Amino acid sequence: MKLQGLKVLDLSAFLPGPHMTMMMADHGADVVMVEPANGVGEPTRVIGYKTEDGVSVWFRNIARGKRSLKINLKDPEARELFLKLAAEADVIVEAFRPGVVKRLGVDYDTIAAINPRIVYCSIAGFGQDGKYVNKPGHDLTMEAMAGLVDLNRGLTDDKPASPSIPAADMAASLMAFAAIMMALYRRAETGKGDYIDLSMYDALLAWTPNVLGPVFADNAHPVAKQMRPFGGAAMYRPYETKDGKFLVLGGSEHHFAKNLLDALGRPDLFDYAKLEPGPGQDPLKRYFEETFASKTLEEWSAFLKDVDLCWAPVRSLKDAMEDPYTISRGMVLTDADGNKHLGIPIRFRDEPGRATLSLPAYGADSEALAGEAGLDPAAIAALKARGAI
Repeated sequence: MKLQGLKVLDLSAFLPGPHMTMMMADHGADVVMVEPANGVGEPTRVIGYKTEDGVSVWFRNIARGKRSLKINLKDPEARELFLKLAAEADVIVEAFRPGVVKRLGVDYDTIAAINPRIVYCSIAGFGQDGKYVNKPGHDLTMEAMAGLVDLNRGLTDDKPASPSIPAADMAASLMAFAAIMMALYRRAETGKGDYIDLSMYDALLAWTPNVLGPVFADNAHPVAKQMRPFGGAAMYRPYETKDGKFLVLGGSEHHFAKNLLDALGRPDLFDYAKLEPGPGQDPLKRYFEETFASKTLEEWSAFLKDVDLCWAPVRSLKDAMEDPYTISRGMVLTDADGNKHLGIPIRFRDEPGRATLSLPAYGADSEALAGEAGLDPAAIAALKARGAI
């Protein structure tokens, strides 16, 4: 696999870092979850919905294929164990509040002094410096600060709403993954690692090119419901059908509008579709609202089957996961106990990833990892006896 032989120590928690290191594990990296010796470890072990075996679905989908080191980094000898592991690692990921790793003595400068090849990635809400550096927050905080909650205003009530996916978490995960791969690529040439300051806020802002028009062109606040991605275009918004279900038109290119209006026998409305998104398209929106409300979703599915058009029924996440197409793409995997896991989205022709569907018990690999670091049995037993590992 592409990352076979890579050693990763992951001190992060929740979603951005753990999701990213799971992708690395799926492609062959040896990933160690460095979990605090607080009796719980990775918080998602106990958060949210659980399957019959008591395992959190969230944890199952960020922790597979990893090993677990329970450790108290405030214990001097346990910290020395971590530094021994860090001396042989390729990548370290952390997501503490800025300054914490320095106080613990496991910061980049400390690690780089013993392992100059280390690629060290810090993921924080607002990065490692600046006005908001000490502001606590999770995904929704970042989305609110970055303007995305405001963009998520309802088409009818015009009020901001919580986004449906944790875009800041996932943007940070993918940005961190890209940054680490770039640093490893450069290290192959120079022999030297690097430090990555990855801000969730920055990562989210970097994902906004398609909605920045009013801001950068007109120095204006976006009016979400007048913009193409948020319902301002008649050909790019949801519509309710007769049976209370919904479909979306998802392509506002002119040829799609022409194809649909020709099929509906209303080519006379085509000029509205050519206008800029916003109030000018309201007559076409009203026509579509009335028209789609006249038949059931099943009837519209039959009608639109042979029309060259970007459209889709609005499905639930359950519907999507149960679609035979989803299964055929390997995006839902089932383990020996019948528990489901998300599949691997990165598909290589050669050396494809392989999801190891086993999960690490809390601290299950602590003694083995201490042995790999060179500690003798007596030292390991002493650390374990006082709960430091």
